[in-house]
Formats: sequence, C-alpha cells, structure tokens
Amino acid sequence: MTGGATGEADPEIGRSVDAGGVVTNYHDVGQGRPVLLVHGSGPGVSGWANWRLTIRDLSPRFRLLAPDMMGFGHSAHAADGVYTREKWLGQLVGLLDALELDRVDVVGNSFGGSMALALAIHHPDRVRRLVTMGSVGVPFELTAGLDAVWGYRPGIEDMRAIMKIFAYDQSLVGDDLAELRYRASVRPGVQEAYAAMFPAPRQRWVEAMSHTEAEIRAIPHPTLLLHGRDDLVIPLSTSLTLLEWIENSRLHVFGRCGHWTQIERADEFTRLVTDFLGSADPY
Repeated sequence: MTGGATGEADPEIGRSVDAGGVVTNYHDVGQGRPVLLVHGSGPGVSGWANWRLTIRDLSPRFRLLAPDMMGFGHSAHAADGVYTREKWLGQLVGLLDALELDRVDVVGNSFGGSMALALAIHHPDRVRRLVTMGSVGVPFELTAGLDAVWGYRPGIEDMRAIMKIFAYDQSLVGDDLAELRYRASVRPGVQEAYAAMFPAPRQRWVEAMSHTEAEIRAIPHPTLLLHGRDDLVIPLSTSLTLLEWIENSRLHVFGRCGHWTQIERADEFTRLVTDFLGSADPY
C-alpha cells in the first residue's frame, strides 16, 4: 500500500488501520525501502506535523510511514486512559504486521527515539537501520523545557512558549504555527489523553521511557544519532550516552539548533538520513 492519500480538509488525516488493536491514523507516502517515522510527544503533535518536511524531502527515495501514536493526532486513545511504552510498542509492531512489512528502517524523534530503540531492542529482526534525533531512552535529569512540554495547559500563549522552547531560531515560531498546534491540542479528547500520559512528578516518565544499558549495548543495528547542540528539551548528553553504548553508531551534532533538527536543519537532515539509509554499508 503506497501513495499519499490525505484528507483534503485536514492534511494531518491520512489512512486508517487497526494496528495491534489501536485504530491508527498514518501517512504512507513514496516508493522504495520502507522507513517508519515515529514522532515526538509535544502537545498537539501528529505524524504529519512532526514529519511534513521529511515526507516532502525523502519520499522521492523511500516509502515513508508516519503514524500518529496512540493518544496523539487522529489515532485512538487508550481505552483505560493508561499509556505505556509497551502499549505504544505493540501499536508499532501491529502497524508493521497490518502493512505486511517484515523489516523497516526506523527514524525516531525525542519520545519517538525511545520507541525506535524499543523496537530495535525487543524486535531486532524488524529493524534494518536506526536513526534517533534528540532522543529520549536513557536516564537524564528532567529539563525545565521537557517539564514545560509535558505539563502543557491549553492556551495559545502557552503553546507559543513551548514552540519557542523547541526552536533555536525563534523566527520559526509564528502566530500561525502556534494557532495550528493549539487547535490540534484542543480537539475533543486530545488534551485529556495528553494530560494522562506524563502527569507530575515527571522525572518518573523519563525513567519509564528509558532502556537499560545492557539492552542498548546489545543493539546490533547501524545507528545514526542526530542532536541539536542547543536543545532545551532533551540534553545532548542523551545522544552522547547512546554513542557510547551503541557500538555500531555515529553522532552528528548541529550547532545553533534546538529540538527541531528535522525543521531547523532540514536540508542537512535530509542529506544525512538519505546517505545513511541509502548506502550499502553506512560504516
């Protein structure tokens, strides 16, 4: 199943599939080797919002799959109101099964980086190569930026403040973007789901999304780590730890870049990911 059918009224609405019991909204765009794109955990986020530039730039070379994770975007919410890494992992595996994909490359942003690592750890045969950017997944002290992101309370000014935390280049945070993400965050049921995911105290959710050192050291897949030097949400130290723990890995750090690597450094991001995923032997 390829192509890129999206709802005309709302570009965030793509296709729908039962992914391990979770009715999942996802985008399926382009041709070539399949690449699973797993978004972050900001308020009002969706697969399309997180990856729209990536989908535009990489779809000529790859088949891109960008789902909304359970509780985000236009995917179903947890019936019991409980969100865990295990449930999200089940959704990803269910998506691959539903689309009859045995093996994919995985690109994970922030929260999505932890989920990409989870897929590589628990289902190594389903992953070919791994890319993380500004990734959660190892222990670190909760930042003020992440605390603000996870503690979002609906409001345009609150949303604008969070968008400014994400971006090093403040010119990227205009009124239109803040309005768009705010509206997405207050669709029926969305904020209720978001508030249930990471309630205070929030250090426990950093730990809940972390993997053990032994699990990460056992990852055999070629891995590309990307991080903005000036990231106020997830510290650069997380990717430095992953670089130390994953034997077959390399790290690219972007100066004058915050948490939006795929947006603030879109051209470089596209080149690095294309070269990494397209090469016969990345290392």
